[in-house]
Amino acid sequence: MEKEHYTHKIQDNDTINIRAELEKYLIHWKWFVLGLFFSLIGAFLYLRYSTPKYSASAIILIKNDKKGGLSDELAAFGDLGIIGGSNNNIDNEIEIIRSRKLISDVIENLKLDFIYFSEGRIKESEIYNNKPISVLLNNTNESLDSIFFVRILSKDKFVLLDKDQSKISEEVFGVKPEKTSLPNIIINKTFFFNNDHIGNTIKVLIRPRNKTIDVYKKAISVGALSKKSSVLKLSLQSTIKEKAEDILNELVKQYNIDAIYDKQLVSERTNTFITERLKNVATELANLDDNVKNFKNNNNITDIQSEAQLILQTNTLNRQKLIEASTQLSLVKALNDEISKDDLLPANLGLEDPNMAFSVNEYNKLLTQKKRLLKSAGAKNTVVIELEDNIQNLKKSLKRSIFNREKLLEINLSNLKKEAGRYNSKISSIPTKEREFLDIARQQEIIAGLYSYLLKKKEETAISLTATAVPNAKIIDKAYGSNIPVSPKRKIIYLAALLLGLIIPFIFIYLRDLLDTKVHTKKDIEELTSIPFLGDVPHSNTKEKIVINSSARSSTAEAFRLIRTNLDFMLPESKDNVGKTIFVTSTTSGEGKSFTSINLAASLSLSGKRVVLVGMDLRAPKITEYLEIPDRKGITNFITNESVTLDSLKFSIPEIPKLDIIASGAIPPNPAELLMTDRINKLFEELRKQYDYLIIDTAPVNLVTDTLLISKNADMVLYVTRANYLDKRMLVVPQTLYTDKKLPNLAIVLNDTDLKRGYGYGYGYGYGYGYGIADDDDLPWYKKIFN
Repeated sequence: MEKEHYTHKIQDNDTINIRAELEKYLIHWKWFVLGLFFSLIGAFLYLRYSTPKYSASAIILIKNDKKGGLSDELAAFGDLGIIGGSNNNIDNEIEIIRSRKLISDVIENLKLDFIYFSEGRIKESEIYNNKPISVLLNNTNESLDSIFFVRILSKDKFVLLDKDQSKISEEVFGVKPEKTSLPNIIINKTFFFNNDHIGNTIKVLIRPRNKTIDVYKKAISVGALSKKSSVLKLSLQSTIKEKAEDILNELVKQYNIDAIYDKQLVSERTNTFITERLKNVATELANLDDNVKNFKNNNNITDIQSEAQLILQTNTLNRQKLIEASTQLSLVKALNDEISKDDLLPANLGLEDPNMAFSVNEYNKLLTQKKRLLKSAGAKNTVVIELEDNIQNLKKSLKRSIFNREKLLEINLSNLKKEAGRYNSKISSIPTKEREFLDIARQQEIIAGLYSYLLKKKEETAISLTATAVPNAKIIDKAYGSNIPVSPKRKIIYLAALLLGLIIPFIFIYLRDLLDTKVHTKKDIEELTSIPFLGDVPHSNTKEKIVINSSARSSTAEAFRLIRTNLDFMLPESKDNVGKTIFVTSTTSGEGKSFTSINLAASLSLSGKRVVLVGMDLRAPKITEYLEIPDRKGITNFITNESVTLDSLKFSIPEIPKLDIIASGAIPPNPAELLMTDRINKLFEELRKQYDYLIIDTAPVNLVTDTLLISKNADMVLYVTRANYLDKRMLVVPQTLYTDKKLPNLAIVLNDTDLKRGYGYGYGYGYGYGYGIADDDDLPWYKKIFN
């Protein structure tokens, strides 16, 4: 039944006592206050000296004519057929914006590979807008990776220092340094230079172009606002808000310049082609005009005969068709010559075949897109390879279309010529000279029509050059950054500091308690045993061996008075009017067993009872040693010598004159055998008749069996356990003794407890009033905080 009760009690103790858990941490509130104080100080210093970062963003619209039709700027030229539709792929445009070429152009224009810092007492700060000096490279193609310092001496001079701030040389502003490790730089004053800068030291960091490109390529973020939108948001974080804004604005500017250049390539190629053709056609037309003039002068022809007029009118329609067919054939042959050059093709030449015109536009768009992607991607890029395949396939298809169109035009032209032959047969009656004139005039008319056509196309191409200068990206919002830094976030840092200030002490206390296996409080004993708890004895900082007397009011003295009171509830009623025997034992030595025995005996004697204190720890006598009394005869002598009487062994001390004490005596070689003799029984019989209470200081039960050998003589066993000393796992020893009933009427006393760790189990007075506990003023500063 005892074992079942003990097991049931341990199971009940598995439940968490929330208040006790809280008190375990709240008792160390000073630790939490200090943790919060230092964490908030650390957060303040971090925010004070960390460099904040600001975020800037710009929003642009990538114009996509396939989705939204022609833009307002190009709508006026839509009827000319010279503005091809565009189909800008948003993913491709994002890669182009983030390309190394565009970022390199931004770095070059804003001089971002030169970074200037002003020296501070604790940290250095970047200078962007109001820098007093500027560094230039003599060789613009050179890429340096260097750190140096410039200490301004006067309006004209400065000292050049290396990265360790060792003097290199003294130089003059605007003059190239000689005989230094930086021969290709020139340091100039800027518009912002003034006398306040004299004496200042400025750090200059020159980064290689490729390294600077890598930095900003990672830092610049470009993304579409939604999957179906061509609106892009560009973002950048920097320690200087204005710098981030300038970089984003310049990046959009360079993107538009690059896009405009790509658009103008096709129009410029078409314009060059038309100009060359105009020169050839103009020469041919001039020759024909001269032939007409000479023919008329030589043959005196001023008008066509009336009989030829009718035939000519009939032949007009056929001649127009012949002119159109000849013009188309000429354009197709010229286009066939151009396609073999692997370059942009002339667009919008007025080909009658709409499929061929569409193919020419698509071919130019694919070739332009390939050139743009090659700026940011290599030739082996999968997108570039895919574009190359599309270009080659379209080129083959275009060649087949040109070939088929050329054959068809030749057949059509042959038929028209046959038709013209039939009409010529009808005018065979016209005089030979007039017929020759008609042939010359017909050739003149054909060439004149082609010349007029080319003049018109040249003008349209000139208009398209102006129209393609419209930017590809429309700026919706220029780059803008808030004055509120994005990092570090003050509220989050302070919140993290608060949590850290609470968590660190909590973890420390938790780990300390987790690794602590010592018994500390009554709660530990009640959780691990089912033995009755008689009371606890607080720690005393006094050097007195006997802490209780008639006038003592310390917490330790009151604890023994409380134990004395509780004994009445534990001790059985005496039937034979004899004294009650109380054994005092412990698990191991050093737990205060003798201290408890002496003071318990003193407490009982102060109540007017007849009390005797007997030392029966024959192996390690502590009573006389504790009281600082010389060795004297005791229990060992009584057992081994029958002539020795108990009265001859008794003595008392001045502090407690009414308390009789019997020492252990000399240490015998066989204490266990001595305790098994009949003299022990006689000892207890005599003492019970003479005294109301027998306080027996016995040996520790975990070390020897001495106490168990004489336990049958005990009315009660007081088991002393020392706080902050005994391992909790050793509580199984008294629990086993209690369960197996090897010690009668067992009760536990917790010795040397700390009132501050009592978690509600201390005595409400004594501490802080000078009763047995040292005052806080006597403690070191660290114990005042962490005790």
